[in-house]
Amino acid sequence: MLKRQGIKLNRKNLYRLYKEGRLSVRRRGGRKRALGTRAPMAFPQDVNLRWSLDFVMDTLVGGRCFRILTVVGDFSRECLGLVVDTSLTGPRVTRELNRIIETRGCPHMIVSNNGTELTSNAILGWQQEHGVDWHYITPGKPMRNGFAESFNSRLRDECVNEHLFISLDEAREIIEEWRIDYNTARPHTSLAGLTPNEFAARPREGQNWNRLSL
Repeated sequence: MLKRQGIKLNRKNLYRLYKEGRLSVRRRGGRKRALGTRAPMAFPQDVNLRWSLDFVMDTLVGGRCFRILTVVGDFSRECLGLVVDTSLTGPRVTRELNRIIETRGCPHMIVSNNGTELTSNAILGWQQEHGVDWHYITPGKPMRNGFAESFNSRLRDECVNEHLFISLDEAREIIEEWRIDYNTARPHTSLAGLTPNEFAARPREGQNWNRLSL
């Protein structure tokens, strides 16, 4: 990000300032569940070929729990939606997906875990109605949903763990501001130094996207 702003700094000096500022954040581990088997997926070669869904949990200052539905475009790493609420049921998830589809178009596939909200009749009916393939990862293997897991780690480290949310409205405002900054101002090394929005808009003809990885 410093390079994008025209600031040149020696890597060792940057690392020293990073350590002095205590900027490293300890990441939380995931909870293991039962094992299963699923077929491996190929890397998507265009926008809207595959989205990933997951949930992040946190609490307000008063102790009330809330959840965040995260929707990520696997090809461009764009965060297509961050939905904050105390309850996110299957029908609510379908409404939010419809809202995103109105502006972004319909994906060919969605990847998620096996949570009750995402295996409900509402979700099954929605994916059949829209002709979307829904891929459930192996239980107990969260990294099979690696794009969502990687994004959730960033969301926690850079936003959720850095704020004390007094109310849902405040949480929604701060988290949405972070989403916009993530999409428009944050370069990714895996995207050739581009932001997710820049990468999604970049012409793809003649490019070898197979070299890009998570």
